Amino acid sequence: MTHPSQSLRIVPPSHPLVGRVTPPGSKSITNRALLLAALAKGTSRLTGALKSKDTQLMAAALRQMGVTVDEPDATSFVVTSDGRLKAPAEPLMLGNAGTATRFLTAAVTLVEGRVVVDGDEEMRKRPIRPLVDALRSLGVDATCETGCPPVVINGTGYFGKGRVEIDGGLSSQYVSALLMAAPFGDGPIEVALTGKDLDARGYVNLTLAAMRAFGAKAVQIDEMTWRVEPTGYRATDFHIEPDASAATYLWAASALTSGNIDLGVPIAAFTQPDAEAAKLIRQFPNMPAVIDGSQMQDAVPTLAVLAAFNATPVRFVGIANLRVKECDRISALSTELNRIRPGLAHEEGDDLIVNADQGLATLQQRSAITRIETYADHRIAMSFALAGLKIGGLVILDPDCVGKTYPGYWNALRSLGVELVEGA
Repeated sequence: MTHPSQSLRIVPPSHPLVGRVTPPGSKSITNRALLLAALAKGTSRLTGALKSKDTQLMAAALRQMGVTVDEPDATSFVVTSDGRLKAPAEPLMLGNAGTATRFLTAAVTLVEGRVVVDGDEEMRKRPIRPLVDALRSLGVDATCETGCPPVVINGTGYFGKGRVEIDGGLSSQYVSALLMAAPFGDGPIEVALTGKDLDARGYVNLTLAAMRAFGAKAVQIDEMTWRVEPTGYRATDFHIEPDASAATYLWAASALTSGNIDLGVPIAAFTQPDAEAAKLIRQFPNMPAVIDGSQMQDAVPTLAVLAAFNATPVRFVGIANLRVKECDRISALSTELNRIRPGLAHEEGDDLIVNADQGLATLQQRSAITRIETYADHRIAMSFALAGLKIGGLVILDPDCVGKTYPGYWNALRSLGVELVEGA
């Protein structure tokens, strides 16, 4: 990880990026596995895990609730639990970690006592009311005065039974949160979707796969309903695959520079939905005119910056939920692309249109400085770094925000021969 820095200037490389870079473990799977291991009686060994701000916040919260979480090396957690979470003495402060906040909001209903789930000022702007309302329908004493964290839960040690309905259109994390707590019901629990669609359905499939690895019995009744048996979880050893969202930056860097970056794992080995972005990146510079980002939302910033160098404009649709991520990513992408060149992007409703300009690639020797605001959002920082591979004078502000999910990102670029100038 780089030393704390307020900015990094990226010097466009004069050569294709060639080499081997191993992406960190999946954030999504790591936080699921940490929680399931904490809810399982015994000791679970998690290997290939991501050590980043988001996963460390999850681990710290579990420790607050009486779970032993050891870290024997840089990519492993050893989790020992009696299968029950204890009431923490202080609120669970989860920064801007959406997965940890949503997952724990459901899980702490299993605590006997009062739990406050809270985060930083940005997290306090991110909606959670649909999940809280679903918990209340199961008889849980849960409140969130603003519709966003903090959430106050007075747990009774059980999760209810019967059927719970949730609108998954705003975030699949609500659905995953309910599913992961459901094995502790008084009886079988049906988790049913309302609304027309589910945001990022592939992440629910990740959740179900992890649950089954820890001994849960969950079956899909139909397109909108899952039935979960009251089995609890059993401790297990679990290996976490590399992070597909992180991989998108490396695939895109390779495409932009006509390089060859070996990730050490074939694309087909990824089970995360963001891996679908690889098919689109392979088509560069002839990416399609319309890209539906609904099922690979964390890959959209990567694809949007890549689209700026495409042969033809690209419209991104199905991305309304990007407005409630770490920042309003639709607005951030449009604003910062236009900082590079006025008119490079614009918003139409919740769609983002990137007006491709292959002439951008001729700006490699440009000396004028363009400072990219990152909004404390790791994905904005990492995606706009890609533009810096082709455009001179691009400076990434607050580069250390990448520590949320990929602390080694800048070192990965350096290992490929990219020069980064601190404090530029």
